[in-house]
Amino acid sequence: MTMRSLSSSFGLWLCLVVFATAEKPQPSPTPDPAAPLRARLLDFGGALANEGFRSRDSFWSGRLEPGKPQRLAVNLFAGNQYWFCAVTDAPDGSPAVVVVYDPQGEPVQGLDYGRDGLAAVGVTAGAAGRYVIEVKAPRGAASDFCLIYLFK
Repeated sequence: MTMRSLSSSFGLWLCLVVFATAEKPQPSPTPDPAAPLRARLLDFGGALANEGFRSRDSFWSGRLEPGKPQRLAVNLFAGNQYWFCAVTDAPDGSPAVVVVYDPQGEPVQGLDYGRDGLAAVGVTAGAAGRYVIEVKAPRGAASDFCLIYLFK
């Protein structure tokens, strides 16, 4: 092998190494459609944190369609206080409807709040067990929603 072919081979090898190790462009991450709703919801829930409530580490989000409520089953403990807070992106700012059902399937009476796309219901669990949280579309309009719950 001549010196000329050796240097050509080395140059080709160097180009392949540089090309192979060059950073490839990464696809941009898909934006989280629930992020703005979650931010609004956490601000809303922050006021309850001042009252001693702690937020669960997770949140739930999805799409509310008229006549098709979203349901979430949670285990609650007797005597504990809970707030279930939801925010929607309804164009007219109307809030979702949040209803809590006890282990027997009966609606639990509590404190209700609804304004500017925000809805909340505060309840005290009468018995330990599986409760169902139902979130309904605001005034029949389809919208995205995000839900958190707080407890103490």
